[in-house]
Amino acid sequence: MWTYSNPVDVIFGAGEVRKLADLIAGRRFALVTYPEPFFAELGQQLKASAGAPVLTINDVAPNPDYELLREQSARFADEGGEIGVVVALGGGSVIDSAKVFAAANGNFDNVARYLETKTGEEALAFLPIIAVPTTAGTGSEVTCWATVWNEAQGKKYSLAHPRLYPETALVDPELMLKKPTGLTMATGLDALSHSIESIWNVNANPVSARHAVAAAKLIIQALPKVMRDTGNLQLRSDMAEASLCAGLAFSNTKTAIAHNLSYPITLGWGVQHGIACSFTLPTVLRSVIGIGGFREAALQDIFGADLNAGADRLTKFLNDLGVGTRFADHEIPHQYCADIIDEAFAGERGKNFVGTKENFIEAAQQQDVISLSAA
Repeated sequence: MWTYSNPVDVIFGAGEVRKLADLIAGRRFALVTYPEPFFAELGQQLKASAGAPVLTINDVAPNPDYELLREQSARFADEGGEIGVVVALGGGSVIDSAKVFAAANGNFDNVARYLETKTGEEALAFLPIIAVPTTAGTGSEVTCWATVWNEAQGKKYSLAHPRLYPETALVDPELMLKKPTGLTMATGLDALSHSIESIWNVNANPVSARHAVAAAKLIIQALPKVMRDTGNLQLRSDMAEASLCAGLAFSNTKTAIAHNLSYPITLGWGVQHGIACSFTLPTVLRSVIGIGGFREAALQDIFGADLNAGADRLTKFLNDLGVGTRFADHEIPHQYCADIIDEAFAGERGKNFVGTKENFIEAAQQQDVISLSAA
């Protein structure tokens, strides 16, 4: 028995951002975005079509952190009036931040309590969200969770609640044109990881797997090309569609071991999230060979019948993008590897993984991904 559910209305197409005012539909809205000129111009266009937002949060930072989120959330209380919808215009950090604001509605302490104790749900608010992604990566526009960092304590949390699904995902590939190659690569690899992680997952189902296969195959085909041609609308559309499909896949499964390995690597060594959660993918792939069923069939659909050869091709794919697949390639000292692996497999996302720590370590040692002393 399996189930699949995703309640988000999706609008996809070049130029579709023009429909944003219609989606706001006269409601008092808060705009959440980035401080760059590109987003300021989009904000002015939105003001001309939908009226001025009652509140603008335009200082969103990568990897949204407790300290900033608490101060930003308080601005909702300072605004004083009822907000009818939160418009998230930006990448994953913007959409994740918007979910925090929607749940906090002026009081971040309520969100922090829920994150840390899994209690206090009754104190959360759930403002409607319209998500307008400007990168092809996180898939947050079709999920009900947000990544929240507490850098002071060296912790990462996932804010998750079914009422945090956006009411609408408005995906316009024109907004992604000419994004920098570094951002394009990191977000694209994040989407690739989302797709594959949803397959070797205890929560996987045949529908999520089909979304995942479509996403992964399209990313492997399109990402190297769009890196060379950042202004190509068709390639941007392909990546936007792939990221959306990956989101539809892992919206039902959550992520797994590659993501749990990535969090301390990002916190401790500053490795960009999309890189940190993707460089171990070939090792994880080798470690699940033989799992059988629709999961292995899905992986073979992406990488071919010989998954060892597929892992070799995935390694080359990453290497050709400039991403090393060993822990040392990211300046992670060997003496930390064992602890990172142990903690990853013990954590929530690690428990989503259908494979074993022993098989992962064996695959990692065989490919010199970690040193023998790390295990």
